Amino acid sequence: VQLQASGGGLVQAGGSLRLSCAASRRTSSNNAMGWFRQAPGKEREFVAAVDWRGGNSITADSVKGRFTISRDNARGTLYLDMNSPKPEDTAVYYCAVARHPVPSGRSENYRYWGQGTLVTVSS
Repeated sequence: VQLQASGGGLVQAGGSLRLSCAASRRTSSNNAMGWFRQAPGKEREFVAAVDWRGGNSITADSVKGRFTISRDNARGTLYLDMNSPKPEDTAVYYCAVARHPVPSGRSENYRYWGQGTLVTVSS
């Protein structure tokens, strides 16, 4: 099982950035997928998740209205569109495959994790 996150980098506050996560279609197409993040010195936290079809998603209050999660099962890819990021969004972002088709904000409900991609938002 492999999850390859990409798209991180340095972005100015108020800009935009798209993260991608390439997943093995065999392991991810029937399961929900999600994004989590971990800032320096803080615990990992939930960002957003989407069901296996891509029609139902949940988003953390801290990023609601600014970040959008989506997936393309034909390509085996998960996305996170980050609009108007803030300096407090600076973190390593991880993609993950859930154990079930329904999206969840609980990390224990995720079975496979990617290696993470660093996003730095400058003020």
